[in-house]
Amino acid sequence: MWLRNVLIIAILNLGVSLTAPAQEPGQKLYVITHVDIGGPALAAEGAKLLLQFAADSRKDAGLVRFEVLREPNRVNHFTLVEVWESRKDFETHLATNHAKAFREKIQPLLGSPFDERLHILLQ
Repeated sequence: MWLRNVLIIAILNLGVSLTAPAQEPGQKLYVITHVDIGGPALAAEGAKLLLQFAADSRKDAGLVRFEVLREPNRVNHFTLVEVWESRKDFETHLATNHAKAFREKIQPLLGSPFDERLHILLQ
């Protein structure tokens, strides 16, 4: 029983240690998301959704920059580059109706799950 409790505490502590480090005040959050659409035949539809999502997101408070990139040799592979004033601004953005609607609409087109990574600038 004690071993089970020790393992549970260790797992919980591991989860805490894997969370992102605290963001310094005034430090911007960089979000890089790789989006793999399920094939070239779906690329145009995926691109349209991504571009609309970028346009809608550019109206969100705290956004510094939002770019949609496409790999030149793989037309169904995209990268979203976002810069936010803070992690809180990014999290607020994720809760918007347009962000939720985008994720629902793009889901059937995906060839693999989003690869979304959060970064801070090393200074």
